Amino acid sequence: MKAKRPYLAALAVLLLLPGMSHGQSRIKDLAEVEGLGTIPLVGYGLVVGLEGTGDSQRSLFTNQALSNMLERFGISVNSDKVRPRNVAGVMVTAMMNPFAKMGQRVDVNVSSLGDSRSLQGGTLLLTPLAGADEHVYGVAQGPISIGGYSVESEGVSVRQNAAAVGKVPGGLLIEREPAATLTELETFRWTLRNPDFTTSRQVADVINNTLGMNVATPLDPVSIDVIVPPEYPNGAMGMIVDTETLLINVDVPARVVINERTGTVVIGQSVRLSSVAISHGALSISITNTPVVSQPGAFSQGQTSVQRATSVQVQEQGTGVRVIQESANVGDVAGALNSLGVTPRDIIAIFQALKTAGALQADLVII
Repeated sequence: MKAKRPYLAALAVLLLLPGMSHGQSRIKDLAEVEGLGTIPLVGYGLVVGLEGTGDSQRSLFTNQALSNMLERFGISVNSDKVRPRNVAGVMVTAMMNPFAKMGQRVDVNVSSLGDSRSLQGGTLLLTPLAGADEHVYGVAQGPISIGGYSVESEGVSVRQNAAAVGKVPGGLLIEREPAATLTELETFRWTLRNPDFTTSRQVADVINNTLGMNVATPLDPVSIDVIVPPEYPNGAMGMIVDTETLLINVDVPARVVINERTGTVVIGQSVRLSSVAISHGALSISITNTPVVSQPGAFSQGQTSVQRATSVQVQEQGTGVRVIQESANVGDVAGALNSLGVTPRDIIAIFQALKTAGALQADLVII
């Protein structure tokens, strides 16, 4: 039991850090302006220059795409006869800023679509990228960086990171500008990333009190509408700049998040425990089979036989019944649980029991 203490102490520090103080956050870190998010782009392309790690003939779409590309250069090839191993069909994706301008460059991600083993050393050919409105906003091309490697020889392979996914830094050249604009915007809306009634009201109050005018209205736990007065300097642009750096006291619900697959427990800063008595123990049963050889005597007609001797050991560990006093903050919760001398996986079971008993004043989320 004592060997578990150092690990539990480290766990206590991890739980204490987020809840040591009720800090303030900027509005721009809590919310974003509605309609001004990044625009996803996607396209299908070919990667060439691979060292025998491209798609096989089973990837029919790669053969067809390669045949179509060659025809554009005046080379007629039957797609059924194409057997390249240095080419791979890929999906190319990017996130474009709504205010992107022509000539700007954006990073693109490249992901293998067929059975290519690695994109290492490959070059993405000219690939048009389109948005959800089916408009082409730019073209992508360039050498691929996979941030790892994949080597295979005679059935033995060594791999680091995902070799079938890569990135082309600055690979997308913007050729069409999105229609986003702020010049004639009379109102805009802040949308909270984590919905909360109190935080929504605080955002509106801080904006109104700082600007000295009643321009912000909380609509729901997510949305805060802001009116841009006609005489406001720089219009909506100036209003966004002046409000996005305002500090807000973030109010979040009390919540305990548990990941049973990894044994991770995260306790929010508002979690409280009611006074409760806890008894937690572990039952360990060990069954051991030991082979025992029986050798016959000399010159006898007997045969050697092997028998098994079975031993069963039962060990029960526990901490007895311990009273946990009502906690005032997340540090008290961590200290109370560490005092039981249990592992993180035991803490998961204890939290589930505390919730059932009504002693845990927080939402219990299992992921």
